[in-house]
Amino acid sequence: MNVVIIGMRGAGKSNISRRLALLTKRAVMSTDVLVAYETGTGIPDFVARNGWAAFRDEEYLVLQKLAEIDSVIIDCGGGIVVDLDDSGAELLSARKLEALRRLGPVIWLSGDLDRLAAKAAGSATRPVLDERKSARELMEKRLPFYEEAADFVIDIEGRKRQQVAQQIAELVYGEWTDPGFGR
Repeated sequence: MNVVIIGMRGAGKSNISRRLALLTKRAVMSTDVLVAYETGTGIPDFVARNGWAAFRDEEYLVLQKLAEIDSVIIDCGGGIVVDLDDSGAELLSARKLEALRRLGPVIWLSGDLDRLAAKAAGSATRPVLDERKSARELMEKRLPFYEEAADFVIDIEGRKRQQVAQQIAELVYGEWTDPGFGR
């Protein structure tokens, strides 16, 4: 069984996924890393050349390929739950939701919007999501999308990442007989 980690930019998905991997002895697959690998370029360059709609299509293709793998932790990019309409506005992605649900339990790492937006806005390594809206506005609009996708919601505020990883391990894999191995 795979475990799928979703959440907004800056929620610590990658860090928590790596910690969960150490706890459960499972590999981590990052959708953002896989898109960069599949396209042969970094995400900012890909988006600058091809646009967000093309990136969202690449994410979907990666999700389809991940369906062939079992027993991994899937660290999803913040926009994994969205596609774009004809005007470029984000909307809930029915095709990606279906793909996510086939992969395994979906864990949403939920956090304070203001803190996450400030963290995301300060990152030079991530492309701007939408010039017309603030990071907070976009994140706020995504809240019901994450809620729709999630099997479980974990509040990350005020918690160490190791604590969150342990909670996911217990939630998904059950009780521990040894902290290094899930049942």
